[in-house]
Amino acid sequence: MADKSKDRVYVRLQQHLDRQAVGFPATKSGAEIRILKHIFTPREAEIAICLRYKPEPLETVRERAADLVGSPEELLSLLDEMEKRGGIETKIKSTGKHYCLPPFIVGLYEFQAGRLTSEFLDDVDEYVSNPKFGIEFLATELPQMRTIPVGRSIRPENHVSTYDRITELLQEMEGPFAVLECICRAKKQREGKPCKITKRNETCLATGHLAASIRMTGAGREITREEAMAIIERNQKEGLVLQPSNSEQPEFICSCCGCCCGILGIHKMLPKPLDFWAANFHAAVNADLCNGCGACAARCQVECIRADKKGEPAAIDLNRCIGCGLCVPLCPQKAMSLQEKPVAVRPPKSREELFEIIMANKKGRIGKLKLAGKLTLDTIRTGHKIRPANRKPAK
Repeated sequence: MADKSKDRVYVRLQQHLDRQAVGFPATKSGAEIRILKHIFTPREAEIAICLRYKPEPLETVRERAADLVGSPEELLSLLDEMEKRGGIETKIKSTGKHYCLPPFIVGLYEFQAGRLTSEFLDDVDEYVSNPKFGIEFLATELPQMRTIPVGRSIRPENHVSTYDRITELLQEMEGPFAVLECICRAKKQREGKPCKITKRNETCLATGHLAASIRMTGAGREITREEAMAIIERNQKEGLVLQPSNSEQPEFICSCCGCCCGILGIHKMLPKPLDFWAANFHAAVNADLCNGCGACAARCQVECIRADKKGEPAAIDLNRCIGCGLCVPLCPQKAMSLQEKPVAVRPPKSREELFEIIMANKKGRIGKLKLAGKLTLDTIRTGHKIRPANRKPAK
């Protein structure tokens, strides 16, 4: 009975998180409760319930937490400790420091980089493999991340907006900058599955207030703008996909591989992944130049290119191509190029605005049932079965 009593606050926190912009649904396994126990103490869980997905000042949080703390100083101390543990996110505004409750992915999970345990990762595996989580993650009006082309794939004929140019983005981003370990790659290494693309773990970047939060959690370290640009350049050369937050002013840039990245893993599982993706380009092949050498297919991180026979041109599945551009500079025949989609999609200005759009269009039970039905129909029509990610069996 005592254990169930202690669990109640975590159940309340799960329900509170599920009501935010990106939900956190309950499952029969209870893995979501165990995940929260890894991140929050019972007292911290009570305080977390007083936070929302949007950043709010200390005074607003204290109004909700008035019965839980004795003074503003006590609340501030608790919030600082929660930020260090990767349980909340902060943002500095003109009126001072604001506090918010990030989603599980992208947010709470990534903030745990540097303090992963086998038990935590087992619980995460069990949770993200559950269809309820998958539907919730895919049900957002806009995806949390987008794909932008690697710099060397952009040619003069491509009229590319600043938000799709990595160099300009880095030059315009506000500091500070932080680099952190790719949690997906670190997880795979712990499982004895080293990355096939790079030996480096420090490949993900954060900027501005998110970088400040990352420093507080200890999940990353501060770097200069020049160091950030050098890291991104090396990431591109090694063949990593650039995935910033889905906003004109991205607060993070992930550099992802098909063998480790959870987001690209979801892409490969889905029958029609481009229905849930944000990208303004797709690859194209010049059949007159292509000799079918297969270099592009080997480089592709989402398995959207087929080059089965040498001498015959490669084929691109436009239902799966995310327009990352990795295949373009690698082609020895100069047969690959990037083409802009007919209608360019402009991302929201900020991650905060992105979450407002997601919250305003949050799907209910019927909307999620329709999405599940669509996935079933897409599976039948394409013949591409949804393959759950491999995970360890539940204990």
